[in-house]
Amino acid sequence: MAEQPLRESTYLRLARELRAAILRHDYPEGVRLPTEAELAAHHQVSRQTVRRAFQDLVAEGLVHRVPGRGTFATPRDEQYLRQFGSVDDLMGLSIDTRMDLVAPLHRRVDVDAAGRLGLHTDQVHKLAFLRRHEETAFCHTAVFLPPAVGRLLESVPELTEAGAPSAFTVIGLLDQRLPEPIDEAEQSITVAEATPEIAGHLGCAPGRALLRVDRVYQSVAGQLVELAISHFLPEHYSYRVRLKRSGH
Repeated sequence: MAEQPLRESTYLRLARELRAAILRHDYPEGVRLPTEAELAAHHQVSRQTVRRAFQDLVAEGLVHRVPGRGTFATPRDEQYLRQFGSVDDLMGLSIDTRMDLVAPLHRRVDVDAAGRLGLHTDQVHKLAFLRRHEETAFCHTAVFLPPAVGRLLESVPELTEAGAPSAFTVIGLLDQRLPEPIDEAEQSITVAEATPEIAGHLGCAPGRALLRVDRVYQSVAGQLVELAISHFLPEHYSYRVRLKRSGH
């Protein structure tokens, strides 16, 4: 099991454990989560710590409070419904877009990707695909996976045959196969010039300014499971987030 961050707050660790239980459907619809007092006694923490953990889960849309009854998991089809930019939103890309494989899943040595995934080896599994809306290619994505994670996808034909179109997302496929579900992603956004290879796939001139979005996905157990590097044509894509003041 991957180690937890050394200085992770107690309430964040508790929120992580509860989040994992909810995503595993340990608390199906209508089943109450343990009370603040029960969780405080079980984990030997203060009720204030439990309350802060619950506040995080409420803000994420994973649980809701019912006065006089307790705390319940939000029905699966409503989780993250209004959270723009959530992990579930990324999994839902397949609803109105298509993934066309341009480089089948294969093993290779990539020191940079292995380092970003925290691996003790330089070998990773890699694949690349175009994301299309109708027939317009708007994104090229290269995906890097730890060897143990890559092996989980080796039998998926849509990831092993060049040119194969599919309605999947890689994180959606992984979420069905990993022992623990994907929980979060760390994201960075920069501008990058189109390489000749990427320009050829996106139909733009080499050197064209593209929006580059890097995401490193993590499971609820804290394991880094995927690095995705995407290049977007800016005329076909915009990135929006909603920022709120804390406490509101």
